[in-house]
Formats: sequence, C-alpha cells, structure tokens
Amino acid sequence: MLTFSFIGFYLMPVLCIVFCLNLVSLLKKIRDEKETEKNTFWLTVSFSLIIYTIMNLAAM
Repeated sequence: MLTFSFIGFYLMPVLCIVFCLNLVSLLKKIRDEKETEKNTFWLTVSFSLIIYTIMNLAAM
C-alpha cells in the first residue's frame, strides 16, 4: 500500500503527463497511418497505473 501512496502523491502528475503526451502522439500517428504499437503500449501502461493507483488510494 505504501508503494501506491508514493505513486499517487508524487508520480501521478508525471503519469498523467505521460498519458496525455502518448495520447496526442498516438492520434497524430493514426491520422498519418504510421506504426502505433509503442505508443499504444505506453498509453495502456500509464492508464492502468493511474486507475489502479486511484483504486488503491480510495480503498485506504
């Protein structure tokens, strides 16, 4: 639980910035029909960490 508290309070802004930047980059690549696997992976990882951290902080 301590790990998710640390992520929630200190790393959540960084995770949100990573999520937003990857989303914008993914949308640009989709428009230009380029490869999107790398951005999709990081978008999924950052979204999962954000949601899982919020769930753990709410359960405290």
